[in-house]
Amino acid sequence: MEYRKLKDEDNDGGGGAGDLESLRGKPPSAITVSNVSSNSRDKSKWKRKSMVTLALTVLTSSQAILIVWSKRAGKYEYSVTTANFMVEALKCALSLAALARIWRNEGVTEDNRLSTTLDEVIVYPIPAALYLVKNLLQYYIFAYVDAPGYQILKNFNIISTGILYRIILKKKLSEIQWAAFILLCCGCTTAQLNSNSDHVLQTPVQGWMMAIVMALLSGFAGVYTEAIIKKRPSRNINVQNFWLYVFGMAFNAVAIVIQDFDAVMNKGFFHGYSFITVLMILNHALSGIAVSMVMKYADNIVKVYSTSVAMLLTAVVSVFLFGFHLSLAFFLGSTVVSVSVYLHSAGKLQR
Repeated sequence: MEYRKLKDEDNDGGGGAGDLESLRGKPPSAITVSNVSSNSRDKSKWKRKSMVTLALTVLTSSQAILIVWSKRAGKYEYSVTTANFMVEALKCALSLAALARIWRNEGVTEDNRLSTTLDEVIVYPIPAALYLVKNLLQYYIFAYVDAPGYQILKNFNIISTGILYRIILKKKLSEIQWAAFILLCCGCTTAQLNSNSDHVLQTPVQGWMMAIVMALLSGFAGVYTEAIIKKRPSRNINVQNFWLYVFGMAFNAVAIVIQDFDAVMNKGFFHGYSFITVLMILNHALSGIAVSMVMKYADNIVKVYSTSVAMLLTAVVSVFLFGFHLSLAFFLGSTVVSVSVYLHSAGKLQR
């Protein structure tokens, strides 16, 4: 034991001598400049990570609030199909802008060019159609839930995504993740408990059913899209997003013709739009960009914390804007949901 200890100390001492030897030939100014440069990079990375986290938190928390705020006398004065179309068009424009910057800096390559084959592009209509239905349901669910309740129920997509990962992509879930799913269900139910009414839950059955359908659609679309992206990993993500959004615009145009054709023709495409409606469209478009930036500049833990903080921020803001009653059940339920979301992410890292 003593011999091993002395040997380790000798090794440590040798490493220190090697370090001193490597620094001996360098002037003090070079060492100082290197340290300053490293500290500057760390500060820049931390600052960028903090800004992305703050942006995602604000966008996520304000999403439901802006949808509810855009209603007048309990209904939407604008066409939700045209609003959804504008979200897809804006995301498509942002993807093109990102590609134009890449083309200017790196040139056009096989992986970032827009031209494609039928075999590659034929897979995008499926997730685009699923996102269309999910995004339209997002507007109608507010007939049954308030903004804080929506933020809570939206976490059901974690369960649907995890189960579909297991079924479609054959990825195993850890025991911690399964426990997180159970906690998530308990937290969502606790947050919806209503002690001031004959009804046990604040949200009626229709709201729960719509939340579950939205979670299934979002989960399946997300897993399917990930499978498409990983099928050709070298392909630029902005090109893949562009084609997804193009089909999203096409499906939303069909929805406009089917659902709101007469209203659009008689009153105009932007009839009923307000400043809040424009903010809502910008919010929906930028939220997707913020999530991709988190994955690039931060990590999944940041996304988890942003989602958890967004639930509480939505509840607090709704107290002042819509007279929402922040009950003990909601606070405890949102806390359990936050813990379950964290455990799900921790289980993913340990898998």
